[in-house]
Amino acid sequence: MRGSRWCCCCFGRGGGGGAGRSGSVGDDGLVWDVGLKAHASGEYSVAVAQANEALEDQAQVLVSPAATLVGVYDGHGGPDAARFVNARLFSLIQEFASQSGGISAQVIKRAFGATEEEFMGMVERSWPSQPRLLSVGSCCLVGAIEGGTLHVANLGDSRAVLGRLASAGGKKRRAVVAERLSRDHNVADEEVRREVAEAHPDDPHIVMSSHGVWRIKGIIQVSRSIGDAYLKRPDLCSPAVMQSLCPFPLRRPVMSAVPSVTSRRLRPGDQFIIFASDGLWEQLSDEAAVGIVSRSPRKGVAMRLVRAAQLEAARKKDIKYESIAAIEKGRRRRFHDDITVVVLFLDTPQPTAGAGGIDGTRAPVDVFSLGPDDHGDDPTRPVLR
Repeated sequence: MRGSRWCCCCFGRGGGGGAGRSGSVGDDGLVWDVGLKAHASGEYSVAVAQANEALEDQAQVLVSPAATLVGVYDGHGGPDAARFVNARLFSLIQEFASQSGGISAQVIKRAFGATEEEFMGMVERSWPSQPRLLSVGSCCLVGAIEGGTLHVANLGDSRAVLGRLASAGGKKRRAVVAERLSRDHNVADEEVRREVAEAHPDDPHIVMSSHGVWRIKGIIQVSRSIGDAYLKRPDLCSPAVMQSLCPFPLRRPVMSAVPSVTSRRLRPGDQFIIFASDGLWEQLSDEAAVGIVSRSPRKGVAMRLVRAAQLEAARKKDIKYESIAAIEKGRRRRFHDDITVVVLFLDTPQPTAGAGGIDGTRAPVDVFSLGPDDHGDDPTRPVLR
């Protein structure tokens, strides 16, 4: 961030503070949201719905007068990798950007690589006492805005979608249309299957279909992630442990931690960006999500997207939404995945709050641990390091 002071933001668990509802927990004890806050290029809204026994999604927003960072991390196999990324990635982006004079695609790629290296180092040290860490991983979606340029980096199948004004056509009101900014790394996509197969020409079973679902080696759908050591470092553990995790012998790593990064200048018609884990996109199309945001008041709009996804999940199961809201964590995963949404508005620059103009939000580690009357540290209060 050129000309701004760097900080590492760490947040507590409770409510209070900020615009709209900050860190609030509603009647459904497995949802949490920040209704509306300011960032350098506009405002943003955050919401989380927990479905797993332990929340595997993590999210954070870091705001300074010069730049905004957004991160959504969707873990699998457990929450460990997503929590690790949540703790380290932004600090590494800040460190490398300070060294390079600002944020760039190369800075973000370097930070992703360093996060992967640190996590793999932790797994290598810890797996003999915690072997489950070998199979823990996380998708990783990051957005960064600095100097009027937007960078979006992605591993896995979380997604960033832009809502922008359509080209002018006569005197009619211009519609808001969806433009996908990230690429899904999921072998459900034929192009991704082809990419994986071409990287493993000597393995005719590198991608396998079972019950209509494509998976790498019959195990995992995403082709890129942080972690998943057993599919990247098969030499890390003993053959017996490896056999218990992956019944198919691996000749080489079958997953990557190299992100897809797109960069573009922000344009006058750009209205907002939806950053979300696949828990949202499994239920709503890009166009449906953009339509909801464009037609809704800003305050609480991330929660509206979460509710729309839950309503669609209920419709698919032919039950009422109230039935899903009454289901406890763990069992709720049968109906929908963890859902994390950050909506970043772009058209009305706002003064940023906090110490020295630095502010931010980090979603809770576990929504279920919060309560309606939980008023601990403000989750939007930055702590400088």
